[in-house]
Amino acid sequence: MVIGLWAFATAIVAFAVSAISGKYLVPFLHKLKYGQTILDIGPSWHKKKQGTPTMGGLMFILGIVFATVVAVIVFSTTHDGFGTTEKFIFAGLLMAVLYGGIGFIDDYIKVVKKRNLGLTAIQKLVLQFTVVSLYLLAMHLLGDDTCIAVPFAGMVDLGIFYYIIMALVIVGITNAVNLTDGIDGLDGSITFFVALFMMMIANVLDFVDSNVLFAAAVAGGCLGFLVWNFHPAKVFMGDTGSLFLGGIVCAMAFVMDMQLIMLLIGLVYLIEMFSVMLQVTYFKLTHGKRIFRMSPIHHHFEMGGWSEMKIVVVFSLVTALCGVAALSLVIFG
Repeated sequence: MVIGLWAFATAIVAFAVSAISGKYLVPFLHKLKYGQTILDIGPSWHKKKQGTPTMGGLMFILGIVFATVVAVIVFSTTHDGFGTTEKFIFAGLLMAVLYGGIGFIDDYIKVVKKRNLGLTAIQKLVLQFTVVSLYLLAMHLLGDDTCIAVPFAGMVDLGIFYYIIMALVIVGITNAVNLTDGIDGLDGSITFFVALFMMMIANVLDFVDSNVLFAAAVAGGCLGFLVWNFHPAKVFMGDTGSLFLGGIVCAMAFVMDMQLIMLLIGLVYLIEMFSVMLQVTYFKLTHGKRIFRMSPIHHHFEMGGWSEMKIVVVFSLVTALCGVAALSLVIFG
């Protein structure tokens, strides 16, 4: 009961900071003319969104970081004490902020330097693997082991391969979340449900209460951003926000050793990423043929006549069903 009230309060704080900051950030971004450039490779009707401010992810970064830091410090010092789990959470929070920093550089180059493609793919990967290497090193120094939770098998030790596999998982998930950001409200809505079910899992397994507060802050921050990003969007999160969200999703999972469960709850992210990989590979092999009308797959449905609202609702529902499946695995596995 106590942790439930703390989680609710944490979510409210993250929501309020994210939503209220938009009142000041959106006009500020307009004033700076930090508008999104809509590329010709997207749906033609997205051109009407030209000039909508980007970098709006700063809103929920501020809300999530503030709410998490305050809630975790205050709760842990007044209840269980500040320990290893709290250090893991702050390491993950820092990783997500650094990923957001990479996204900020990318957005800045696009909107200020007027280079539509921003950082090159190689530059992004080098920076991303640098950040994840520092994160895994920090987790090791803080006492993290090389085990992950496997349903029906318990904790499995991956040994030295843990670091290689997890580096690939984190970079992969982060970029998958980035690719999911393509229509109004989609990435924020899906990440809200991912955080909601991670919070439930942390509560069901009776993990350290700070894990529950961490996930609650993420859920609240996403909702606060949706006040401004839901269709029709007044601001876009940009790579600043989507890369941060990718990092924060991984951080929530890693602090609980729930990496495999994360892949199930975040199945929509993976489908988005693999739809791009399949499209590009098939296009090259067949010299111009396509599997989907357009990728990532949310654009495939959009080109087929689905409204942005319908895509957000359906994809969020799929995420919620995946969350239920993941929760069931955790409880009965």
